[in-house]
Amino acid sequence: MDEELHDHDRGLGFDLSTLFERRRLFTLFAGAGLAAVIAGCGSNSKSSVTTTASGANASATDNVVVAASPAATTPSAATSASALQAIPEETAGPYPGDGSNGVNVLKDSGIVRSDIRASFGSSTTVAKGVPTTIKLTMVNASGGAPLPGAAVYIWHCDASGLYSLYSQGATDQNYLRGVQEADASGVVTFTSIFPGCYAGRWPHIHFEVYPTIADATSASSLLATSQLALTEEASAAVYAGAGYPNSTQNLSQVSLATDMVFSDGAQLETPIITGSVADGYTIAMSAAITV
Repeated sequence: MDEELHDHDRGLGFDLSTLFERRRLFTLFAGAGLAAVIAGCGSNSKSSVTTTASGANASATDNVVVAASPAATTPSAATSASALQAIPEETAGPYPGDGSNGVNVLKDSGIVRSDIRASFGSSTTVAKGVPTTIKLTMVNASGGAPLPGAAVYIWHCDASGLYSLYSQGATDQNYLRGVQEADASGVVTFTSIFPGCYAGRWPHIHFEVYPTIADATSASSLLATSQLALTEEASAAVYAGAGYPNSTQNLSQVSLATDMVFSDGAQLETPIITGSVADGYTIAMSAAITV
């Protein structure tokens, strides 16, 4: 199993070419916000569970990290015409479940849901792990306005590092996969568990963005494919408890600097993570999407 997991996301040459095209600089704005952005860009994304590389612009109220511009609020007249740094395009990996590599779970009627912990259909198995809320805010890269009605498909591995539909032992499951439609503020919210860490990859969450629910459930008109880089502190705390076999060891053998996806910079993909193992975690981030 370790060998199979170690090869996750590898050997996809057509996807890897996108990894070197990512832009590394945040869009800077005038005034007092400029100093905050500079300070944030110079910080270590793994230094705290409540701050990230772009955490200097985060809202303390809703814990949404903002890429280049405060997406949690309506852009001001001075910034509304500015182009934000779009979320970097990343590989979907070999286990997307969107029809691009075998099975297509997006066509199943149960895929549109907010609680993704249980399988649906012929199985009702519930993925076990530390309770986690995933909150993503979709904004237009041209100006920062929210993207209401956009659809987000999210998926990640379970506490043992297995992907439903694909990994041995989980092929008859479809848990930890789901689609949500963004509300009027561009926000989608999922109830899930904290993902495990498998050999060869930094802890992460995959997501795809579509213009509408209809587009998502037909796997058409894809706008963006990316990943969230989870923080070291939150990951280490989760893995120190029970139920996450080998995750502590796997985490010790990888870093953001060596990860095949995040090694060229994860500033725009590192969410704010708050909470605790006892109370559960909230993972929140804003993503600018080119539409």
